[in-house]
Amino acid sequence: MIEEKAAALIDGAEQIIRGKREFLELLCVGLFAGGHILLDDNPGLGKTTAAKTIAALIGGGDKGAGGLSFKRIQFTPDLLPYDITGVDVFDAKTQSFRFIPGPVLSNIVLADEINRTTPKVQSALLEVMAERQVTIGSTSHKTGDPFFVIATQNPVESEGTFPLPAAQLDRFMLKLSLGYPGRAAEIAMLSDAPSETALKKLEPVISIDGFLAACVAARSVFCHNALKETIADIVRETRAHKSFLLGASPRAALHFLAAARSLAFIRGRSFVTDEDVAALAVPVLSHRLKLRDVRGDCAKLIREITLARIEKIDVVNFEN
Repeated sequence: MIEEKAAALIDGAEQIIRGKREFLELLCVGLFAGGHILLDDNPGLGKTTAAKTIAALIGGGDKGAGGLSFKRIQFTPDLLPYDITGVDVFDAKTQSFRFIPGPVLSNIVLADEINRTTPKVQSALLEVMAERQVTIGSTSHKTGDPFFVIATQNPVESEGTFPLPAAQLDRFMLKLSLGYPGRAAEIAMLSDAPSETALKKLEPVISIDGFLAACVAARSVFCHNALKETIADIVRETRAHKSFLLGASPRAALHFLAAARSLAFIRGRSFVTDEDVAALAVPVLSHRLKLRDVRGDCAKLIREITLARIEKIDVVNFEN
């Protein structure tokens, strides 16, 4: 069963990222839905390790192809666009230009501290995140398939940073926080350092072909019209609500629906429920909205809007 492979992916990741199953579940929601993830979290919590773990757990295809490629980009103020997208260089032997691909042309890309680079470099990610290609001169170069960006930013330091513009934030399907581990998980990490030992021994639990099949299955999960209307109403209310200066875009609604289908798939269902919608409202919407009062609680407002809309649903059975 494809659904069992999805569960095995989360179980395998838990061997390394311990005590964070809910986080790993949401990370896989973005993965199976084909979306990108923004991790807004403190340093040293395992963001790089989480990306490496997912890449290690998805193995070769039916013809023995290699596993997913993983690249980490450390964003700094002196980074240039071609440092991440790639560049054409002149080959003296052939008297022609050849393309040297940049790190974004991989399957899983960790954009570490994305807000520490200039807007020019940040904008270089827009095309590749939206269209899965980079254009150098007149030639377009495709990314790998699948393609998944995990970007991180540090919420406790603002000096020397360049806040992501709304257009860039809107490209991310989910905004997540890994958070500090529990006491038992932290003690266990001190004993065996899983990121240094167990990560090297991880075996793939799903082939690339199986993973792509799971993505197709996730997209085909049934969503009742009442829930589609609820998602649309939640998104539209953020645009009309007096507390928000900037509401969610139509892309947010599309991401919301795709994420809900992916979460239902991961949880072993062939249909979306109102619980899926409630669980994803904050991760999908929080980074896209701007409050009029910066002291306000964005997540609380989103939850209130979502629960109010869900209470109006008069459908009992979401299966058909």
